[in-house]
Amino acid sequence: MKTILKIIGVIVLLIIGYTVIAMLAFGKNYHYEKSMVINAPKDKVWQQISSMKAFNQWNPWMKLDKTMKVTYTGTSGEVGDKYCWDSKNDDAGAGCQEIKELVLNEKQKTEMIFVKPFEGQATSEIVLSSEGNATKVVWTMDTEQDPMMKIMRPMMDYQMGKSYEEGLNNLKALVEK
Repeated sequence: MKTILKIIGVIVLLIIGYTVIAMLAFGKNYHYEKSMVINAPKDKVWQQISSMKAFNQWNPWMKLDKTMKVTYTGTSGEVGDKYCWDSKNDDAGAGCQEIKELVLNEKQKTEMIFVKPFEGQATSEIVLSSEGNATKVVWTMDTEQDPMMKIMRPMMDYQMGKSYEEGLNNLKALVEK
């Protein structure tokens, strides 16, 4: 019985220790990025990132709920192009994403507002650069995290990695066909 209590005590101390370290070690700013080289010229890749409708053709989160309600506003392919989603599935949640900056064949920058399952906001950039006849795509996300979310950072990195990898692979398959 003492051994079990000691093991439980050590586990509790490890959890508390990790929580304290995470809250102190990680800053409030969270940055994630993933890149991939796509065998296509920048203008062909640009067609798939320059509007919210095109983005949603390869957006990995769109598959989380096939019945998700999606509405588009603004002019497609211009600053202000926006879509909002609403899902009963908490994995998909609800929110909006709007294009805030477009630099032809170079960069798309968006702002995301999350409504559920949690409230928050983030910015995302997709930057294109030539690599010979191919295009390097760098996809980033930046947000501020409250102290409790810092504890989740390793899990968030893992989930973002899976989602961004899937999205970039979707984009690659779409553009290279």
